[in-house]
Amino acid sequence: MTRVLRWGILGCGNVTERKSGPAFQRAEGSRLVAVMRRDGAKAEDYARRHGVERWYTRADDLLADPQVDIVYIATPPDSHAPLALACAAAGKPAYVEKPMARTHAECVAMVEAFAARGLPLFVAYYRRALPRFRLVASLVAEGAIGAVRTVSVRLTRPLSPAEKDPATWPWRVRPEIAGGGHFVDLASHTLDFLDFCLGPIAQARGETARLAAAYPAEDTVTATFRFESGALGAGTWCFAAQESADEVILEGDAGRITFATFAPSPVVVTRNGVATPQEVPHPDAIQQPLVQTIVDELLGRGGRCPSRGETAARTSRVMDAILADRGIPPLPSERKAI
Repeated sequence: MTRVLRWGILGCGNVTERKSGPAFQRAEGSRLVAVMRRDGAKAEDYARRHGVERWYTRADDLLADPQVDIVYIATPPDSHAPLALACAAAGKPAYVEKPMARTHAECVAMVEAFAARGLPLFVAYYRRALPRFRLVASLVAEGAIGAVRTVSVRLTRPLSPAEKDPATWPWRVRPEIAGGGHFVDLASHTLDFLDFCLGPIAQARGETARLAAAYPAEDTVTATFRFESGALGAGTWCFAAQESADEVILEGDAGRITFATFAPSPVVVTRNGVATPQEVPHPDAIQQPLVQTIVDELLGRGGRCPSRGETAARTSRVMDAILADRGIPPLPSERKAI
């Protein structure tokens, strides 16, 4: 491995403009050297604007580039599994956008392919490395609210104009591409962070509905879940509501932590009736802290990236269980280890 980790991107769309692409350039010991997009004009434009040396219109060409050490897969979820398998076959580590894939079964195939080649597989659940969420995890680990007893999640948003017209449906509400609707895209961040903060979720079940019936995917989901620790959780996600709301509450036997998954809200610790807010800003390139852990791990600087194929597959397993009434099969018992 070179002393500078050289990245290639498959699918240089909107998510790479600010959230991830600049992170590869700003992380210490990291450089973005190649990008791929099927539209050559857009690939060339991205490369020019971001100072990237090479651009391609075919994934196979980028995978064959000997100057690319690791590949970031930033395409919609329906292509995550096939592109990841191609990365494994090419002998290159991969960093995959979230959700890791459309279903847990696809995640398992990805994990097994990289394990068979002895290659690392990382997933962009970047809240595991963000300072704001690290603070929440540290408070829990330090016993700031005692033993966590319950978790409450609420996320609501109104329908967007594009979601009301079949001609403009975004891919995020098309199950054949996204694996579901906004629940899969957005709730995955919360569920994955809860896995990181509180440990794996052992059981989950849910109810889904298309209450607005504006697009093919579910727009409303309710769920209950139990952590291996014994703590209980409940969540409500509605993407056809009047107003936006974003709140996660960790209730302990000695206090409470309240925070948001997406909104720029402070982390609030409440003990003995006294609420203490803590403001923790995000970095400009929000994926940079997680990218840095990947760079440090692969360059042998110590440490380990906290978001891996195995952990992300657990999150997909939970989402599959919550969405099971929609026809997604539950996890076979023999695959619980992943």
